[in-house]
Amino acid sequence: MAGGHDSAPQAGVHVRLTGLIREHAMSEAIQEALRGWGIPRDLIVVILSALPVSELRGGIPAGFVLEIPWWRTFVLAVLANVLSVVPILLWAEAAANSLGRWPPLGRFFDWLFTRARRKRGIVDKYGVFGLTLFVAIPLPVTGAWTGSMIAVVLGLNFYKSLGCVILGVLIAGVVVSLASVGVIAVLGIPGVPH
Repeated sequence: MAGGHDSAPQAGVHVRLTGLIREHAMSEAIQEALRGWGIPRDLIVVILSALPVSELRGGIPAGFVLEIPWWRTFVLAVLANVLSVVPILLWAEAAANSLGRWPPLGRFFDWLFTRARRKRGIVDKYGVFGLTLFVAIPLPVTGAWTGSMIAVVLGLNFYKSLGCVILGVLIAGVVVSLASVGVIAVLGIPGVPH
């Protein structure tokens, strides 16, 4: 019995780690493609931070590896991540209602809203603090994009939602920056901020 009891938490950790590894590999592949196309280093951080597949978890480590000063990496990543979700907070529901009538987009919006509804538990339980916490946790399927969709699904006020997203992104930025510096230093990769 005890062996079966212990395996459930381990399986959850394994799934989260697998998701992080897959997400990191995708971010690295996107970063390499952008560098290959001659995209400026700062713009690579902006693009990775604005994408829902990588957000800050891809943009900040890329900035450090690309030897961009830590403060500039942080500012670029946070601004790009926050600005990328403002349209979601403003227009996602209206877009879903009008564009959702076309079957391919209707399926996409159904998938998106279903995903957001499945992740709404922490927000239902803790309100706006829960939304901030959800955005602040730098794990796959958390972050500004999914947090913004949850805010839309729950019909939260734009300004409260935006405030929660900004605070959550700032917290996530600090966490990802500290984790990146530690990981990069341990691996001996050049570009560790001083």
